[in-house]
Amino acid sequence: MQTEIKSGAVYVYEAPVRVWHWVNALSITLLAITGYLVANPLPTLPGEASDHFLMGYIRFVHFAAAYIFAVGFLGRIYWALVGNEYARQLFKLPLLHRKFWKDLLHEVRWYAFLEKEPKKYVGHNPLAHLFMVAIITVGGAVMLLTGFALYAEQTGLGSWQDNLFGWLIPLVGQSQDVRLWHHWGMWVIVVFVMLHVYVAIREDIVSRQSLISTMISGWRTFKDDRP
Repeated sequence: MQTEIKSGAVYVYEAPVRVWHWVNALSITLLAITGYLVANPLPTLPGEASDHFLMGYIRFVHFAAAYIFAVGFLGRIYWALVGNEYARQLFKLPLLHRKFWKDLLHEVRWYAFLEKEPKKYVGHNPLAHLFMVAIITVGGAVMLLTGFALYAEQTGLGSWQDNLFGWLIPLVGQSQDVRLWHHWGMWVIVVFVMLHVYVAIREDIVSRQSLISTMISGWRTFKDDRP
């Protein structure tokens, strides 16, 4: 698909990709907060248990956000098949291309303040590309598998959750092992999100192209005319 050009800007992220990005960000935020509380329950409230359903509401929000995350993940796979070339970046890495590794090293040096000037990229830069695939695609798949495997324990044998994901628990070992992987995965994603926000703001200020506004409008704009 040919890239659309308008007034020196490049149309990169189509509307479904942008909507998925922000919905995904919200669902990950809710999953992280409620997941932490599920793993570290609040103190018992006084009075009759029937008068309080706080942890029940927290678990409900966690499960609802998980379904939104799962549906969004499947929708994102679909759009990678029918969208433009930049929609496919999340599911493929040019690991066999020498230029990818050369540019990756340059980005590492740029983020470490060892390069004076960043390069221009229409889509993700190589370092961001690598981490997006590793954390969002692979990590997201791991969180879905482990999360729905644990969820299948309460829906019971024979449920569709058990039929699709129940095999994971005996494969890994036991329920607690899956729970640990799910919990560790949450912290990996939380750290990634913090770094992602920092880098996005930093790049929007000091790099040679737009970043945050691109995920809102879809258009990548450049701050100079040099290659």
